[in-house]
Amino acid sequence: MTPWVTRLLFANIAVYFVQMTMPQLAESLVFVPALILLRPWSVVTYMFLHGGIMHIAFNMLALYFFGPQVEARLGSRQFVTLYFVSGISGAILSAVLAFNAPIIGASAAVFGVMLAFAYFWPDAPIYIWGILPVPARILVIVTTLFSLWSGFQGSRGGIADFAHLGGYAGAYLYLRWLRRGGGAPRRRAVRTATPSASPSVKNWKAIDTQRVHEINRDEVNRILDKINASGLGSLTEQERTFLSNFVPPDDRVPPVS
Repeated sequence: MTPWVTRLLFANIAVYFVQMTMPQLAESLVFVPALILLRPWSVVTYMFLHGGIMHIAFNMLALYFFGPQVEARLGSRQFVTLYFVSGISGAILSAVLAFNAPIIGASAAVFGVMLAFAYFWPDAPIYIWGILPVPARILVIVTTLFSLWSGFQGSRGGIADFAHLGGYAGAYLYLRWLRRGGGAPRRRAVRTATPSASPSVKNWKAIDTQRVHEINRDEVNRILDKINASGLGSLTEQERTFLSNFVPPDDRVPPVS
């Protein structure tokens, strides 16, 4: 478990308890597109409401399964941003294409996390019903096509297909922005950190890549190769955060002020 996955799991469960015990309060947290100007907070609060025990169970199971790997890869700050960007974009797309449909649930945010997992590990097998292995990228493609068909056909009453699609879209755009350097620290901060960090390059070499899970191993090797070629100062903030998860405790580099 990682910090923000743990917090989000507890927050969703806590709000579901409030929803069951104080339904009138929960009503003001539902996202209703027609009331967005009166209840602007609902583009965020709707993510913590659920339509039943199975609804929250499936969403939290998916967050538990995909979230830790994605948070370890992105870092906590980028992960929680991804989560809320996905949820908000899900609300926006649902408002545009299904204006009269109120929505609740963490599905859009969780779909964004699932998209991020497939973005970084496209060939990782996802076991449907625990037995049928499907590559992560294929699962995303299939659920996208199905949500498009279902959303425009209106064949699944009570399912916010456009919110799911909005979650995918928001996550993809955010990941592309990060990849183009949108989340990297300013150049001055990088130059300041380099002299202090460079002498500790040997600490990153203490990583035993054979003990790294195969899902993360290629990325760890890529970053280590980058350090060998260009030095520790060439790493982005996301790469530093990701690699720090695999440094043996006695060899962790102290944070640079």
